[in-house]
Amino acid sequence: MTQNATDLPAAPAVRVVRDTDGVDLTAAERAATQFLHALGIRTDSESLRRTPARMARAYAELFSPRPFDLTTFPNDEGYDELVLARAIPLRSVCEHHLLPFVGTAHVGYLPGRRILGLSKLARVVEHFACRPQVQERLTKQVADWLQEHLEPQGVGVVIEAEHTCMTLRGVQATGSTTLTSTLLGALRTDARSRGEFLALTGLSG
Repeated sequence: MTQNATDLPAAPAVRVVRDTDGVDLTAAERAATQFLHALGIRTDSESLRRTPARMARAYAELFSPRPFDLTTFPNDEGYDELVLARAIPLRSVCEHHLLPFVGTAHVGYLPGRRILGLSKLARVVEHFACRPQVQERLTKQVADWLQEHLEPQGVGVVIEAEHTCMTLRGVQATGSTTLTSTLLGALRTDARSRGEFLALTGLSG
């Protein structure tokens, strides 16, 4: 059971921003042009003339998460059951081939003294997904970040995604998905809590 948090002072919202000051769209467009030319793709036709600029803007968007305020509230009622946001849409870019991977994230926690604004679970996923990534690292980063900033009794993160570096090239394993999970605190050590979390995410306990 958690302690009642009625007497806890309200915590100010923390602004979460990642530095994107290094973005140079002009240089990225030049590089995209050179990249396409090196692959034998000309960009002097009407349909391809603006493609390098579109490429630059597209990748800048993929790598630029939106800032958000981490809003938490006192757990006045001492709520100690699982809070779970299921099927959060996810898109990121494989750092090995710079090809997208897309899927869903299930993020849950057992509250401690504070609870989190529900939309922030999706914002944390987006924050770590908007960069070149590997799915294993992304899963752990989301869980570790919530554990550090929320101090819950437990955290669970499950990500299921389709990687186009597997489905569109190489082995071309069309339809395959990759599943990763990170469980911390009581969701790792307590079998009942772990089973409940995995069952609610659609996985076997």
